[in-house]
Amino acid sequence: MSGIDLDYISKFVSELVKKDFDDVAIKVEKRNSVMTKMANSSVSVVQSWNSISIDLYLAKSKRIFVLHFEPKSLEDLQKPIDIMLSLADRVAESPIYAPLPEPSKTRHVEEVIDKRVMEAAENMHSLVERVVEVAHRERIDSVAGMLQAGLIETVLATSKGAMLEERKTFVQGYLRAFAHPDGSGQWCYTSTTLDINNIEFMASTASQYAVESKNRSEVEPGVYDVILSPMVFANLLEYVISMTSAMSVIMGWSMFLRNRPGDTVASPLLTVLDEPKNRGLPNFAGFDDEGVETYNKPIIEEGVLKTFLHNTKTAKHMGTTTTANAGWLTPMPWNIVVKPGSATLGDLVSEVRRGLLITNNWYTRLQNYVEGVFSTVARDAIFYIENGRIARPVTRIRVADRFGNVLKNIAMIGKELYNIQWWEVRVPTKAPYILVKNVNISKHAI
Repeated sequence: MSGIDLDYISKFVSELVKKDFDDVAIKVEKRNSVMTKMANSSVSVVQSWNSISIDLYLAKSKRIFVLHFEPKSLEDLQKPIDIMLSLADRVAESPIYAPLPEPSKTRHVEEVIDKRVMEAAENMHSLVERVVEVAHRERIDSVAGMLQAGLIETVLATSKGAMLEERKTFVQGYLRAFAHPDGSGQWCYTSTTLDINNIEFMASTASQYAVESKNRSEVEPGVYDVILSPMVFANLLEYVISMTSAMSVIMGWSMFLRNRPGDTVASPLLTVLDEPKNRGLPNFAGFDDEGVETYNKPIIEEGVLKTFLHNTKTAKHMGTTTTANAGWLTPMPWNIVVKPGSATLGDLVSEVRRGLLITNNWYTRLQNYVEGVFSTVARDAIFYIENGRIARPVTRIRVADRFGNVLKNIAMIGKELYNIQWWEVRVPTKAPYILVKNVNISKHAI
């Protein structure tokens, strides 16, 4: 693998084992990428990265150390490691320690390389110009946003003999469009490959929502049937799925604290999967941070909680097996994928007598993790629906409810899935439009 010396990394692990560490794992990530930011329909900032980051896991006598570095070389790690050795006896033992597992394969190489992504990274101005041109086919005033493309190379080595590597390209972007006097819309896109049609769809959708949401009016607080766009549903779902991490359950930070696999937690229409093997999403991974080969799995299937997400530590603590979702400390989802339904967006709208279509949100906050009490601010295009038709755009509102209510009140699911990732959705997610009954809506305090 270019830029990462596998033999040196293997020797580095062996040297740490000689220092009496029981477990050693090192993950080296090389990232080459270009990010272009847009403001007022023009390029405002271009940033390039050619960096190497190193994450190091050390365990001694059930005492765990996790370190992150961005050094010039591996030799720069020696001093902080010596400091860890001197402090080892002062650190408390982990109550859920488990040794690193034997690797499922001694060598495992995965690769998703799209030359078009690399070409785009070298000529981002051209791609940005195309996005801006498509956006301005609608009668908007300006756009702002970001496009990023690049290559990530990862190597994982452990004291149990794992020496694993993978490479993948990625492209990610979001665009927000503005139309005088008060219209705005946003959409995003993410993938391991470059699809110009989807990039253009991002631009046109943001602009269409901006134009359609001009001249907004107030809407009264109350209980409404609500259509959540893939942008919104992906944001809320990321919080929900993060609480299926076994560590969240163990620490008491989960709405599933009182649940066990087999419990009904959502509408039977909802199936949500963790798909590390989905080669179209940027968190595609052939192995987890412990060297265990990943696999696709349902987290919620037809409304039933199927599994918590585990690494070897949480699995041992709960008397089960790892789900290959390590995180050395906290298990995590890789790519979140919702099983599509059969409805079009028009079908969802026609089903609503009195409700709202919310296309974007931010500032999602939890007031009570165990009860799943949350609020989130709807932003950009929001529409009032009356008797199965979109009646008018409305001003900013707040959704204030419980995640459990949202999951159980899902009444229809769209048949189209959209690749979602931006700063409010960190985990790449394939999500549809959904219809949720009886959602509590309040006014947003400016």
